[in-house]
Amino acid sequence: MDLSEKRLDGEVLFEGRMLRVERDRVQLPNGQESVREVVRHPGAVAIVALKGEELLLVRQFRYAPGCELLEVPAGKLDPGEDPLACAERELREETGYRGTLQKLGSFYMTPGYTDEVIHFFWTTELVYDPLSHDEDEFLELESIPWSRAVAMAAQGGFNDGKTALGILLVQEKLK
Repeated sequence: MDLSEKRLDGEVLFEGRMLRVERDRVQLPNGQESVREVVRHPGAVAIVALKGEELLLVRQFRYAPGCELLEVPAGKLDPGEDPLACAERELREETGYRGTLQKLGSFYMTPGYTDEVIHFFWTTELVYDPLSHDEDEFLELESIPWSRAVAMAAQGGFNDGKTALGILLVQEKLK
């Protein structure tokens, strides 16, 4: 059975600097029609950075949920930007370190309403080589023992899904 949906027409409801919201009319596999609202996003990267036995994390206020989150370094892709180049830049901007990055995989985090893909990387070879933060970015660098990070990820101790997933992906590589 073909489960795909065919776009019949649509409209852009909103276009901002980071995302676009579209409403499409689609034909379902059974021939019926329905409406899909989709948030279009250029994609992002997330980096699990280990400095010895410590995981580097950033704490920042996230406006959408209205709270501070403790997260792995991450950032949005610029138009046409290679995910590895973005990960290298974001790691330096957010932690002050650069490292040899290894790809972990790419994942849709919330495919029910957005096409955003997050490309995951990790590194254990860190050298201090900072870049300036983005002008609208305010964060604090923190580190926690790797063993604590793994336990927190496995027990739902991070409110940020990409952080938990990145840690668990790396833990599997380290076994």
